[in-house]
Amino acid sequence: MADCEPIAHQFMDLTVPEYAYMFGFLQADGHLSQQSRQRGRLTVEISARDIALLRSFQQLTPYNSSITERTRSTNFSETHTSATWTLWSLEARTLLNELGLPYGRKSKTIAPPCVEFSDRDYVRGIIDADGSVGYTSQGHPFVSLTTQSTPIGTYLCLYVEEITGAARTLKRNARDDIYNILYTKENAQQLASHLYYPGCLSLSRKQDAADSLGSWVRPANMERRPPRIRWTAEMDRVLLAAPTIAHAAAELGYSRSPCQNRRWKLLHGVVPLPD
Repeated sequence: MADCEPIAHQFMDLTVPEYAYMFGFLQADGHLSQQSRQRGRLTVEISARDIALLRSFQQLTPYNSSITERTRSTNFSETHTSATWTLWSLEARTLLNELGLPYGRKSKTIAPPCVEFSDRDYVRGIIDADGSVGYTSQGHPFVSLTTQSTPIGTYLCLYVEEITGAARTLKRNARDDIYNILYTKENAQQLASHLYYPGCLSLSRKQDAADSLGSWVRPANMERRPPRIRWTAEMDRVLLAAPTIAHAAAELGYSRSPCQNRRWKLLHGVVPLPD
């Protein structure tokens, strides 16, 4: 993570890359609480190994705040040391809330801000807080996000499709009702390179992981999945009008299997018929 100098911009101007990143991270991993008489606080608790990020947040914030550390036992470790950044300012809390950081529980309700913001920095903040970057057990590059928020999941899928061309269908995990969005191989390489650019504000360990993805080379014997077909109304009409699947496949320039699957979906109401 690059050293962060004080920024001569309005606090939480989301067109500024550092604030866009910070807001995305706070939405995913921060907690905004309120009490009587307008009291309250914003807290972010992360592993002490990432304390440098909290110091950057403190430097970016023109209000008094504190960083504390504590060591305790958890379900995963007998001794876990965490660092917590705490901000009390009512003015700052009000602004963050208006931008889209809810008070209290927020996992399903957070959404991309309605104001103009720096897209890739905001997405990187979400990924750093609730995502992963690295290699799968098979040694393939990956970038993933786990979220309960439909607006965040939808936004990520649309954004990444614009960057890499990789389309994803948003679907909750039946076991725990969350979205697990995963990109692998070249798509992950391209996405990581786009999000984690030189000098950006980020978790240093995820920056290092993102940088390492660039060294992966697809093995010569690993087949590439063909690009996803973007079916149009005109293509659907060809499918329905053709006397056989073979005729339709030849006219559209695709293999029989995807044409047969699409025709079945059209005839059984899985996808709407063309007008």
